Amino acid sequence: MLLDAFVSRHGEAFSFSRQHSCTFAKQVAGDFNPIHDVDAKRFCVPGDLLFSYLLTRYGVSQQLRCQFSGMVSADTLLYSKLTANQIQVCDEQEKVYLTIDFSGEHSHDLAVIEPLFQDYVQFSGQNFPHILQPLMAEQGVMIHPQRPLVIYESMTLSFEQLPTTKPKLSLAASKLEVEGKRGNVTLSFILTEEGKQIGKGEKRMILSNLQPYDEVQMQQMVTEYNNRKLAAGCLDAMS
Repeated sequence: MLLDAFVSRHGEAFSFSRQHSCTFAKQVAGDFNPIHDVDAKRFCVPGDLLFSYLLTRYGVSQQLRCQFSGMVSADTLLYSKLTANQIQVCDEQEKVYLTIDFSGEHSHDLAVIEPLFQDYVQFSGQNFPHILQPLMAEQGVMIHPQRPLVIYESMTLSFEQLPTTKPKLSLAASKLEVEGKRGNVTLSFILTEEGKQIGKGEKRMILSNLQPYDEVQMQQMVTEYNNRKLAAGCLDAMS
């Protein structure tokens, strides 16, 4: 299984190291957010890694909603609790980090699930600058250059029929709603199979520490981000 290289198992518990999280972010998701760097002071396991791991472990459902409620630190022992239509991930102190509600038909076919989450996390990893920068420019706001904070809040998937081959994901719409120094981003996407739409989804994010838009500062952020991509040096995923 693809994600075996990124997770450590400890009996009923599991965890994600800094190195494996960094490698997943950069090599699988194409996400160069500095919060996922091995040496980041405020390190956070990518939410997409946690979500993807749960998909491979428990399968994908026709209706699915994933709600994030906390950032996971490296090497935190996590436990998953499964009920009839819900999965919760918590630590030893019962702090909940993620909740997935699901219903409808269900599939454990990794030949479908692995391409699905790979396509999704690659789409998700391209949020900045490709999608977020034009939205911020349109609304006249931007994240703080020195303290950028983008929080992954939730995502939903809804299938008219579960895929049987590799589905294709594409952006359908995007919007940013500003409330003071906070911004709520909604990205809508569709899923197609052999040219036919079979489902849709939505990703929500929160932007904090917003300030007035400055084109020069924004271009500096974009340049720095692109330079990080060129200079990225995570170890090989299997090391």
